[in-house]
Amino acid sequence: MTKRYKIAAIPGDGIGTEVLPVGQRAVDAVSARHGFAVDWRAFDWSCETYAATGRMMPDDGIDQLAAFDAIFLGAVGWPTVPDHVSLWGLLIPLRRAFDQYANVRPVRLLRGVTSPLAGRDADDIDFVVVRENVEGEYSEIGGRIFAGTDRETVTQEAVFTRTGTDRIMRYAFELARQRRRHVTSATKSNGIIHSMPFWDERFAAVGADFADVETAQFHIDILTAHFVLHPDWFDVVVGSNLFGDILSDLGPAVAGSIGIAPSANINPERAHPSMFEPVHGSAPDIAGQGIANPVGAVWAGAMMLDHLGERAAHDALVAAIETALERPETRTRDLGGTADTAASAEAILAAIEAQT
Repeated sequence: MTKRYKIAAIPGDGIGTEVLPVGQRAVDAVSARHGFAVDWRAFDWSCETYAATGRMMPDDGIDQLAAFDAIFLGAVGWPTVPDHVSLWGLLIPLRRAFDQYANVRPVRLLRGVTSPLAGRDADDIDFVVVRENVEGEYSEIGGRIFAGTDRETVTQEAVFTRTGTDRIMRYAFELARQRRRHVTSATKSNGIIHSMPFWDERFAAVGADFADVETAQFHIDILTAHFVLHPDWFDVVVGSNLFGDILSDLGPAVAGSIGIAPSANINPERAHPSMFEPVHGSAPDIAGQGIANPVGAVWAGAMMLDHLGERAAHDALVAAIETALERPETRTRDLGGTADTAASAEAILAAIEAQT
């Protein structure tokens, strides 16, 4: 009997509706060649849903998704809805309700892509940013008083728990054991007096359990500079919710384009579905033009297959991406090519079909 996976597909907003179907087609194509199948169910939750109903998803949205093996997300956000409304109405509730505390974003210079950094090749840019995904700086604790007056005061609390901090660091160390055995911590303990010294203490404590893994630690400001000047220094980089968010956008830019970047929101214990998405967002400036880069969505689909235990299919999908990126006529404009979304998609599907 063919193994089947139940996947919830949420195209969302903007170019998400253009690239997610490409990712689905690529996943279907590779699954057919590797002995399993995917049963997709589409959910039209988006900023359009918000405009029509006042909510980004239904009241029982979390319950509707709980039984799926994974969630495949396109993008969230549109100019007609404030970003804090759209993200806190869909993306962040999913991450938190399903305890997807490990946000994993690979940064790799793919074959056929030129880095904006002079003289760098694929051997120099191959690392993973592991971001704490459910607490830290992105808490709901805080508020605003005396709004609209000269006394207006805003507070926003960052929340770091030992449980949350230790488990994301442990995830990073365990990932490093599968790679080149090096973990870098992003901190700012010279300026943030409570949470970041605590972060440093826990990094040292967790690291003591991984004597076979080397470590480094940088303040976030100089770390961003090192991403540009010395990308070859890094293997696994672990950061808080805010710092990891910043680094995991800078990383893909160093690797050629944010349009190729995938992201996984993982519940490592597998008690809940994990969620996979491209990093590029809804990109309203190019939405509807048919020129969006679908590679980030396809690569996110590959990460999803890896999480589901289909490593060979993951490898095949990444190989197809690299084959499609070898020629300018099948690379999209953000990578210096001439292809539109459809041409890039067909090149990836043709590369899958050509695999033996």
